[in-house]
Amino acid sequence: MRLRIFTEPQQGATYETLLAVAKATEDLGFDAFFRSDHYLKMGEVSGEPGPTDSWVTLGALARETSRIRLGTLVTAATFRLPGPLAVAVAQVDQMSGGRVDFGIGTGWFDTEHTAYGIPFPALRERFERLEEQLEIITGLWRTPPGATFDFEGSYYRVADSPALPKPAQDGGPPVVIGGLGTKRTPRLAVAHADEYNVPFHQPNKTGAAFDRVRAACQEAGRTKPMVYSAAQVVCCGRDDAEVARRAEAIGREVPELKENGLAGTPAEIVEKLGAFAELGAEHVYLQVLDPHDLDHLELLSAEVLSKL
Repeated sequence: MRLRIFTEPQQGATYETLLAVAKATEDLGFDAFFRSDHYLKMGEVSGEPGPTDSWVTLGALARETSRIRLGTLVTAATFRLPGPLAVAVAQVDQMSGGRVDFGIGTGWFDTEHTAYGIPFPALRERFERLEEQLEIITGLWRTPPGATFDFEGSYYRVADSPALPKPAQDGGPPVVIGGLGTKRTPRLAVAHADEYNVPFHQPNKTGAAFDRVRAACQEAGRTKPMVYSAAQVVCCGRDDAEVARRAEAIGREVPELKENGLAGTPAEIVEKLGAFAELGAEHVYLQVLDPHDLDHLELLSAEVLSKL
C-alpha cells in the first residue's frame, strides 16, 4: 500500500504553504502529493487568501520536486475545455518528468460555479460532458506523432488536431476516476480509468464499490489491471490529547473522525489501513486539512508509513 498526501487548498492555503507540504511529502517518503480542484471554500473557514489553481500549482511543484507523483483528486470537467486541459496536463507531465496522475470528475459544488461565472449543467449533462472529455483528452494524448485527432460529440467537436504536446508518459498520465455511483461511474472507470477511487467512506461501502467496478471490468472483458484506492481524512496523535487538539484545529469531533476517517494513535490508524488493504486498496490518500501542521506529516511518516 502506498500513502499519498491530499490537500484542500480552497480552505485556506497559499502556494508557499502547498510547496512546504509537497517538499515534506517528498522528504518524508510518501508516494504522492495531490490537491483538490475547487475555487470556493467549504464550511466555517475564511478560505483566505483565496483559491489557487490546481494545474498552475502542480506545474510549479513539478519543478520543485523530483520523486513524488503529482495529481488532482479531482479536476472538475466543468472548469475547463478538454483540448486546453489536455495541453495543460501534458505540459505538467513533461515538466515533472512523467510524474502526473490525472484525476477527473463531473464537478459537483454548484456554489463555486456561481461564484466564478462557470456554467453548471444538470448531473446527466455533466456525466455526458465528462465522458466526451475523457475520450478527447486520452485520444489527444494517444494519437501517434505526426497523426491528427478528430472527435464529433454532442458537446465538443475536435477537427484535424495535431494532438500536441505529448505527455512524458507513454499514452498519457494514469487516469483516476472516483465516486460511489452504481452504474455510470463503474462504466466510465472500466472504459477510461487506470485507478478507481472511493472518497471518504467506511470500509464496508468502499469494498462494495470496489466490487461493483470489479464486476463491471469482468462483464466488459477488461484485462488491463485496475488500481483501487481510497481517500480518508487523517487526524493522528501520539495520545488522546494530541488527537483532540488536531481534531479541534480542523473543526471536527474525534468520535466522528474515528467513525468516518483515519483518526487516533498511529497504531489505530495502521489497523484501519489494514482493513482497506484487505479490500484491495493499493493507494490511500490521506486528506490533510491543516496544511500548516508539518509535524503531523512527520508523525505519520515515522509511525504509520514506516509500519506498512
